[in-house]
Amino acid sequence: MKPACKDRVIVYVDGFNLYYGLKSKWKNRFLWLDLRLLSYNLLRGRQTLIGVKYFTSRVSQNNKDLGKWKRQNTYLEALRAKGDIEFYWGHYVQKEMYCPSCKFNWDNPEEKRTDVAIAVEMLVDSQQDKLDTAILISGDSDLVPPVEKVVELYQKRVVVAFPPHRWSGALNGVATGTFVIGRKNLKISMLPGKITTKDGFELYCPGRWKTR
Repeated sequence: MKPACKDRVIVYVDGFNLYYGLKSKWKNRFLWLDLRLLSYNLLRGRQTLIGVKYFTSRVSQNNKDLGKWKRQNTYLEALRAKGDIEFYWGHYVQKEMYCPSCKFNWDNPEEKRTDVAIAVEMLVDSQQDKLDTAILISGDSDLVPPVEKVVELYQKRVVVAFPPHRWSGALNGVATGTFVIGRKNLKISMLPGKITTKDGFELYCPGRWKTR
């Protein structure tokens, strides 16, 4: 008997949606997360992992919280050292905010291009038949249109893995499957405390991110 074909999976990670979901639920406990390992741990049955695509933006080095920039940079370098992840970069723009009560103005950084980049990659990968199932790690309802088109035009499955505290009714309504990423999968998907790069440089989990 001919064996059943494997279900090819590409995982699309909305970096900051995942980050803020983790922060909201678990504070700093699971931020040192191995995205490749997490993706593998989300697979079911005969699914096989084809690729992991990570969409994020770099925090400005001029940010008032320099520690935030250092922690993110260490994490990104650790993911690079582990390998097997494709990076897609957005950027921040300063959006002016105003409080009518206190008459105070301030700049609030807003991430741009991430949802567009995710949409493009999902559609292109589907059109080129690189996958059977897309796992989308995000709770951003702006991604409803591309999810609908991937399912409707290319007959692919789109499973939305919601980060903690990032559930979206709109995404839940159009996806072919959904679930919330739970503590168990996070706990078994952490990076080691020390990672050595190819050139021998040692990277350590930021002290503020160490699990308690």
